[in-house]
Amino acid sequence: MNAKPKKVIWVTGASSGLGRSLALALAAGGNQVIASARNQEALDQLAELDSNIVALACDITDQNALESAAKGILEISPHLDQVILNAGNCEYLDFPDPDWAAVRRVMEINFFGTVNCVEVALPLLRQATSHRPHIVAVASQVTAAPFPRSEAYGASKAAMQYFFESLRIDLVAEGIDVSVVNPGFVDTPLTRKNDFDMPFLMGVDEAANRIVKNIESRPWSYSFPLRLSATLWLSKLMPRTWQKMMAPKTEQSTTESKRGA
Repeated sequence: MNAKPKKVIWVTGASSGLGRSLALALAAGGNQVIASARNQEALDQLAELDSNIVALACDITDQNALESAAKGILEISPHLDQVILNAGNCEYLDFPDPDWAAVRRVMEINFFGTVNCVEVALPLLRQATSHRPHIVAVASQVTAAPFPRSEAYGASKAAMQYFFESLRIDLVAEGIDVSVVNPGFVDTPLTRKNDFDMPFLMGVDEAANRIVKNIESRPWSYSFPLRLSATLWLSKLMPRTWQKMMAPKTEQSTTESKRGA
């Protein structure tokens, strides 16, 4: 009996954090993983850990770099079976004087960069023959509730969710599946910069293993951990209470509270 053909999977944002763990978990499962990010050195170090991983550096916001990446993928494989669009960044807005340019920077990577990858991946996914093609977009549970300072990051992930939910409809006729993954807080170099409590924080390898396991069934969406999902429902059930819980405490509001306002 012939062994089941390995999938060819392109993982973006693979130089660190969740993307790196996803690449390692998928490679350990016998898949051919094309790992992309901007950091060539980090990708080379990753590729040394498993012979099933091939490093392919690119900047997803640079059209010329993506065109070169598309050629690079073709040199590795004539097709893709799956793409996991994980690359992203986070910047917070600090009021009363936020850096408004941060909104554009975050959208450029998280949303427009991800859309750029779809443009590159689709022709290669259409060439898949051994497996039904699959697009996996890594969004976030941040879209389930408003958080302070999260205007840029939350908006970029919400845009991603709508884009891929619509894309799913348009790709039905081509037999290409689309899944949106919404992680909660995952312990990565990016989240370690956060200066606030992160409930139900999960280790990066555990998060990657959960994603790899659950996308096998090709769900339309997969959000985890469920405890965080349940907590975030509070924002919809009691939006005013949620706002009072989340709003930064100012000197004025503290004074009013003491007065019984």
